[in-house]
Amino acid sequence: MSRLNSFHLAPALWREPFVLDGEEARHLTRVLRARVGDTVRLFDGCGRWGIFRIERIGKRDAGLVLVDEHAAPASAFPLTLAVGWSKGLRRGFLLEKAVELGAAAVWFWQAARSQGEVPEDGKEGWERQLIAAAKQCGTAWLPEIRTFAGPGDVALAAAGMGSNVLCWEKEDSRLVEPDALIHPRGCVAVLGPEGGLEDTEARAFVEHGFTPVGLGPSILRFETAATFVMSLHLWAANRR
Repeated sequence: MSRLNSFHLAPALWREPFVLDGEEARHLTRVLRARVGDTVRLFDGCGRWGIFRIERIGKRDAGLVLVDEHAAPASAFPLTLAVGWSKGLRRGFLLEKAVELGAAAVWFWQAARSQGEVPEDGKEGWERQLIAAAKQCGTAWLPEIRTFAGPGDVALAAAGMGSNVLCWEKEDSRLVEPDALIHPRGCVAVLGPEGGLEDTEARAFVEHGFTPVGLGPSILRFETAATFVMSLHLWAANRR
C-alpha cells in the first residue's frame, strides 16, 4: 500500500463535520487534484491522527469523513531545546530537525550575541515549517515553540524539569552523556546563539542549577549542536 498524503488539522477543528480549509485545502485540491472518494491522512500535531475519506470538495475547502482514528504516544522522556536567537535561515533547519528527531519543544531566548530581537509571539511561518516537516517524516506531533527574554526566564520555565543541561563551548572537562538528556519529567538543553554564550549568561544558567557540558573539541554551529543533542537524546530514549 502506498503512503497516504498527510494534512494538518488543528486540534480545535478536529470534530465533525471535518473540514479542511486554507493552505491545506488548496494543496489537497489544486496541487494534488484529489477527488471525492480518495483517502488521506490527517494529524493534529498533538499526537492524534486518522484516516479520512474525502466526501466533498468545494472552492475553498474540503469535507471529510473519519474512517479510522489513532493516538501516537508522547515521548516518555521529553526534550526541550532552549536555543539562543540566531539567523533565520538556520532556524528553519533547526525547526525541521526538531520535528524529525522528536523534540517536545523549542524555546528561543534573547542572548547577548543574538542577531536581532526575538519576537514575543513567534513568527507565522514557524508553524508552516513544522507542519511541512511532520508531513515528510510521518509524525503526529509538533514541537511547542516559545520565546523568552533572557536566561532568567528560561531558567524559571525549566524549574520543574527533571534534568537541565547547558551545552557550552568553553566546557571541556565534562562531555555530554546521552543519559543526562533522559528524564521522565523532561530535560531542557540550553544552547547559545551564533557566536556563543557570554560568560555571564553561562554563569546565570549554572547558578540556576544547569549542568555545563561540552559537545566535543570542535566549535559547532548552533543548528549542528542542536541536531547532535537531539540525536543523542533519540538514541538514548530508544534504548530504554
